[in-house]
Amino acid sequence: MTNPVTKDRRHFEDLQIGEVIDLGHIRVTREMIVTFAREFDPFPFHLDEAAAKASLLGGLASSGWQTGGLSLRMLVDSFLNTVASAGGLGFTDLKWKNPVMVGDTIGGTVTIADLRRSEGHPQWGIMTLDFDVRNQKEQPVLTMRLANLIDTREPELPA
Repeated sequence: MTNPVTKDRRHFEDLQIGEVIDLGHIRVTREMIVTFAREFDPFPFHLDEAAAKASLLGGLASSGWQTGGLSLRMLVDSFLNTVASAGGLGFTDLKWKNPVMVGDTIGGTVTIADLRRSEGHPQWGIMTLDFDVRNQKEQPVLTMRLANLIDTREPELPA
């Protein structure tokens, strides 16, 4: 049975390994960094400019978790809102390659690395996405692999 919420979106059968999704871009401000850090990651190098300058990072930097959250937001806006996503399964190989500093603009691509039908739940396919998020200097800031459930259009067909 087709999900009425996602019936007009792309389904598992519509996706292709190797498809590249442009995430768009977002500029990271001081206010964004400090607001996130106060609530979720209150280390001095995310909150205090003097402490941040004296740190390994050399200035006020975004939490890696904030960078991950911003990356997911860009993915939802650019792609997941167009597919019959049933939710995430988790991620692996998360790496924060370079800090995201005040004023940086981040963006990048996500590539569909793998597609497979769920053997135990034929109404879903599993899509694996590889993230490559970079700053305005083209320096990598985040890479990871994310698995997501995608509705199949015809679950009665063999996997």
